[in-house]
Amino acid sequence: MAKNNIQLSDHFHYRRLLRFTMPAILMLIFTSVYSIVDGFFVSNFTGKTPFAAVNFIMPLLMILGCAGFMFGTGGGALIAKTMGVGDRKGANELFSLVVYAAALSGVILAVFGIVFLRPLASLMGADGQLLEDSVVYGRIILLALPFYVLQYEFQCLFAAAEKPKLGLYVTVAAGIINIVLDALFVAILHWGLAGAAAATAVSQFAGGIVPIIYFARRNDSPLRLGKCRFDGFALAKTCTNGSSELMSNISMSVVSMPFNIQLMKYAGENGIAAYGVLMYVSMIFQAVFIGYSVGAAPVISYNYGAQNCEELKSLRQKSMLLIAVFSVAMLAAGQLLAQPLSMLFVGYDEALMELTVHAFTIFSFSFLLSGFSIWGASFFTALNDGLISALISFLRTFLFQCAAVLIFPLFWGLDGIWFAVAAAELLAAAMTALFLLAKKKKYRY
Repeated sequence: MAKNNIQLSDHFHYRRLLRFTMPAILMLIFTSVYSIVDGFFVSNFTGKTPFAAVNFIMPLLMILGCAGFMFGTGGGALIAKTMGVGDRKGANELFSLVVYAAALSGVILAVFGIVFLRPLASLMGADGQLLEDSVVYGRIILLALPFYVLQYEFQCLFAAAEKPKLGLYVTVAAGIINIVLDALFVAILHWGLAGAAAATAVSQFAGGIVPIIYFARRNDSPLRLGKCRFDGFALAKTCTNGSSELMSNISMSVVSMPFNIQLMKYAGENGIAAYGVLMYVSMIFQAVFIGYSVGAAPVISYNYGAQNCEELKSLRQKSMLLIAVFSVAMLAAGQLLAQPLSMLFVGYDEALMELTVHAFTIFSFSFLLSGFSIWGASFFTALNDGLISALISFLRTFLFQCAAVLIFPLFWGLDGIWFAVAAAELLAAAMTALFLLAKKKKYRY
């Protein structure tokens, strides 16, 4: 009879691996869905300029919030590895340390963001009503930033605590809160942009505080919040391990700038709006790869700590096959859903709709390749090799994309911009394969 609770020490065949990672996949998908709810309501109920403000300021907010992913992925790898060597007390102390550090970082980043949001938005090129809308939306969101950081962190740590389903339930609850409040504040009460921001802030508060309450009390997971001593080396290792996830989000935000410049040159305002839709939708599609990687990482870290090389090899092989299957499915879904997904956001503008559908049919080829490098970066994070993980993320989300978006339009015009991401993903997948081959003997996977 199968066990209800899967433990990190179990042998993971395909079914068990999917059972363990599926909550994380669904959790990241749901997070992505409710992250774009603001864009949907703002676009359809308040107009283009507020919608542009949300798209404009969101990358900066994501950079600040994704400090939680750094603590969650980096800390989760270290915690699971410590559990793998049999040190449960040390694992609990590390768990408490990274949670407290993330919370403190969230407070510091929130204060920094509130104070410097207007000059930063202005420096990025916003002025007039776009600047005012960006500041209103951003400052309300920043009030909940410490809980947003914790929410991102716990999305990773629930798997390390052998409670991936609980993480899914918390995320779904927070998402439902966001969707219901968006409908109430924006569609019914007509609070506009401020209402959309308030709905998101409340949901982030819920997503961050519930895990704190759960882990602060006696529970049936191997982890619990408690006393810990300051360990600068462990925090440095956590940040190094998780730097690839932070690098990915920072790079994606930075790389949007040359994309916007090129799109304004080749397609004007409609090009930027279409790119905004692509970014929203790609968050959902790539959540499948990120969710699987987040869910599988603690299992990899545990077996690395336990020096179980056969299980580590099995996990690598199974993961690569599953990612390949997911990739084909994502490409097919992208081709089939390009029109309905575009209509959801920009169905009110026929020309914009046509441009967005065309862009999405090209852009969706990137889903065939992106999962491999996303998983590869996470795999090396799980092995506590933050340098290789960060290098894969940097090459994928920054160097290759920036180069492609500057060069490709010279030959293929606007279509070159849409092809740029797929080309960058191809190069990143090739580099990931080279790193996996180069490190095979060292980590014995």
